[in-house]
Amino acid sequence: MRILIIDDSEDGRDLAEAILATAGYEDVSAVESATEAYRFLEIGGSTTQPSAVDLVLLDIMMPGIDGIEACARIRSELRYANLPIIMVTSLADSDSLANAFVAGATDYISKPVNRVELLARVRSALKLKAELDRREARERELIQVMSASGNRRAERWIDEATGFFLGHIAEAYLATDSDFAAHSDTSIIALAIDRIDACRAAQGDAVAGDIVAKVARAVRATAAAVGVIAAVYRSGTIVLIAPETGSKPALKLAEALRVSVSDLRIPNPESIAANHVTASVAVVTGKTSRGSDRLRLLTRAISTVPKATAAGGNRVMPEFA
Repeated sequence: MRILIIDDSEDGRDLAEAILATAGYEDVSAVESATEAYRFLEIGGSTTQPSAVDLVLLDIMMPGIDGIEACARIRSELRYANLPIIMVTSLADSDSLANAFVAGATDYISKPVNRVELLARVRSALKLKAELDRREARERELIQVMSASGNRRAERWIDEATGFFLGHIAEAYLATDSDFAAHSDTSIIALAIDRIDACRAAQGDAVAGDIVAKVARAVRATAAAVGVIAAVYRSGTIVLIAPETGSKPALKLAEALRVSVSDLRIPNPESIAANHVTASVAVVTGKTSRGSDRLRLLTRAISTVPKATAAGGNRVMPEFA
């Protein structure tokens, strides 16, 4: 993984490089100013190439352009939207740290740099970057599949209200073999908003649609660091496809999704499980070797969700193929 250190202190750069080298990180570059970093990263250029690095360690206190301004400038480039940026600071000033996170920082470590802490934060950030890259690769592949099939109009792929792929696109993805290892676990997570049909009947399509959109944002935020494909059906059921994912991580994600929806505290007088919007989540995991196997998992997940709703809602219901 490629790491860039931005620090005006030569000692600070040398220390960070030494710590990373002892942990096996060999592709490490270092610059002493934000201006040099901009050149290294080709900030403001016309390149459409992917991110030049996988992680940035950025000192907050630098002469001229400080770390907070540099962080915001780097983050403004579309290809660096998901780049982990760890701030390195000797400041205990909460306002500076708050400003750093507003500028787009992912995490921070304090000076003097502790080896164990630095490596723990770096490993965590790089793991997140790898998952995000994996998810983006899947989405690009899915778009290529649909383009190759002649289905080139984006409105046929994306649900405008949620930004997710439409359900039939998820089915097309499951039917392909390129992103699925033979006989590996695949998990399908299906999420349905409890009593959304009753809410639609009582309060109208606009209110129900707004609830679905808010839940979709919570789902996207919760699953942001996980390499999944998300899609939504016209009924409002959201499905997440997780290749090479076993039951334990899938159930953990499902529970996080359930909690994130409940934590929105969106009022819903039609709800039974609570006085606010809740969701029922089904998880189906099985070993698959063909597209038809994966489509059966999808069917089971979608058909299992109503059982969770009927059992009272606001719960996760696992099934195993």
